[in-house]
Amino acid sequence: MHKNLANTLQDPEVCYPGNKKVCECNLQAQACDPGTRPLCTSTLHILYRNRRERDKKISDFSKTRRTGFLFKHSQRKKMSEKELLSVGNGQSTKAQPEQCGVTAPSAGARSVLEDGLSLTLLDSNSDRLVQPFPRSPKLHRNKGKAGKPSQEQLSRQLEELQAERSKTEAHIQSLKKRNKDLSRSTETMKQQVREHFEKLLAVLKQDEQAVLDSLELDLRQTRSRLDQVLKTWKQHKDQVTKIMGSTQRALSKSSATEEDEEGQSETLSPMKPDASEEEIRLNDERFLRLRKTLYSISKNLKAQLQRKTLLLDSCPVVIDRQTCHSQITVDSEGRAMSLSDSGHSAPEHPLQFDKVCCALGSSPITVGQNYWEVDVRCSPAWAVGVAYTSLQRKGRDKGTKLGRNRNSWCVELRNRSLSAWHNDRHVACQGVGQTQIAKVGVWVNYGKGQLIFYEADTMVILQRFTAAMTPVFDRARHQFTEPLYPAIRFLRPPQNQMGPNHLDICPLNNL
Repeated sequence: MHKNLANTLQDPEVCYPGNKKVCECNLQAQACDPGTRPLCTSTLHILYRNRRERDKKISDFSKTRRTGFLFKHSQRKKMSEKELLSVGNGQSTKAQPEQCGVTAPSAGARSVLEDGLSLTLLDSNSDRLVQPFPRSPKLHRNKGKAGKPSQEQLSRQLEELQAERSKTEAHIQSLKKRNKDLSRSTETMKQQVREHFEKLLAVLKQDEQAVLDSLELDLRQTRSRLDQVLKTWKQHKDQVTKIMGSTQRALSKSSATEEDEEGQSETLSPMKPDASEEEIRLNDERFLRLRKTLYSISKNLKAQLQRKTLLLDSCPVVIDRQTCHSQITVDSEGRAMSLSDSGHSAPEHPLQFDKVCCALGSSPITVGQNYWEVDVRCSPAWAVGVAYTSLQRKGRDKGTKLGRNRNSWCVELRNRSLSAWHNDRHVACQGVGQTQIAKVGVWVNYGKGQLIFYEADTMVILQRFTAAMTPVFDRARHQFTEPLYPAIRFLRPPQNQMGPNHLDICPLNNL
C-alpha cells in the first residue's frame, strides 16, 4: 500500500505540493500554486484511505468466498460513486473549492485515479457491467501457496495413496478368493446332490429289477405248467397218429380180422381239455395291482419332489398370542391352537381379535419366498391364509374376517365345501376329491405378488393368486403393499358335528 502511494507521489503527472508542472485538476491548465496544494494533498490522503478501506473489504469478501456478491457489489458501486463525487467536488474538511474553482472532476483526474491507483471509476449513468475488484496481492500469494503443495505434503499424500492401493489390492485378492471358494463350494454341493440322486436312482433301479425278476419268475412258472400240458397233448397226438397208421395199414389188407379191429378201437380213447388249463396264465390281477402301486408311487414321488423345492423356502411360523381371540389356546411352542367353549380371563390387547376367532403369526413376510403348512385334520371348519397388519381386529364385520376384505386371502372349509376367498368374493377349489384334505400348504412370493395354496400331501394347487388374477376377484395387484402375516381362523362347526377342534402348524424345519 505504501509502495503504491510512493509511486503515485513520484509520478510527474500527479499534482502534489511542489510540482511545477501543469495541474490537471485545474480546468484552466494553469501551473500549481501554493493555494492548490491543500486540495491536492487532501485528494491523495482521501485516495489512500479509500484504497485501504477497499483492500480490507476485498479481503473480507474473499474470506466469505464471494457470498452475496451481487448485493455487496451494488453497495460498493454506490459507495464508490459517492466517494469519487465527493473527491471531485472538493467535499473535504481541508479542501478549499473557492481557491481552486473546481466544480467537477476533470478527465485528467480520472486518468490519474485510473492509471496511478489502478481504480475504475463507477458511473451511475452508465449501463456498462462493472467487474468485481481485483484480489489483493496477499490473497494471490496465499492462493499460489495453496496451489503448490510442499514436498512434505506430496510425500505424505504419496504414502496415503500407496497404503490405499495396498488395501484395494488386498480386498481384490479377498474377493477373488471368495469367488474361487464359491466355485469350489458349488461343485461340492453339486457332487453331493448327484450322489443323493444316484442313490435314489440306484434304489429305483434295484426295485425295478426286483419287479422285473418277479414278472420273469411268474412267466417261467406259467410256462412250466403250460409245457407240461403241451407235452401231454403231444403224447396224445403221437398216439393218435400211431393208431391212424395202424388203421390205414389194416384197411389196405383184405385179410384183416375182426379181432384186430376191436383191439385197435380200444386204443382210440378221446382226450378232452382239462379245466385247469384255463388257469395257466400270467397273474393279471397281480400285474394290475403292480401298475396301480407304481402309479401311486410315481405320483407321490413327483409331489414330494415338488414339495422338496417348496421346503427349501420353508419358514418357521409362530402364533402371536397377543392377536389370539380369548377362546383360542396356544401351546408353549406357539404352533398348536385349540378352540374352547369359554374364553380365558386375560386383559384385552389392542391387537387382539375380540369377536372373530382368529389369530396371526408373529413374524411378518416382507421379502423373498416363504412356505408353511397347517394340519387341519382335527378341525371340522377352518380358514387358512395371509393378511396385512391393517386387518381390523375389533368387531364382527367383514373387515375382521379372512377373505372378506382387500387385506386378506384364504382358503376355507365350511359345510364340507372348500373355497378360496378374497375381497369378499370366492371360487370353489378344483382338484379336490370327496375326502377331506389333511394339510394345507401356503407359498408366498412377496416380490412378485404371488400366493398359492396347496393340498400338501399331493401338492395339488387349490387356488393361485397372482398379479394376473381371475375376473372373479376384480383386482389387478402387481405387488403386496404391506407386510404379510400368516392367518388362521376357527369357523363355526356344523351343529351335528362335535369333537376336538384344533389346528397345528407343521414343523417343516425338522424334516
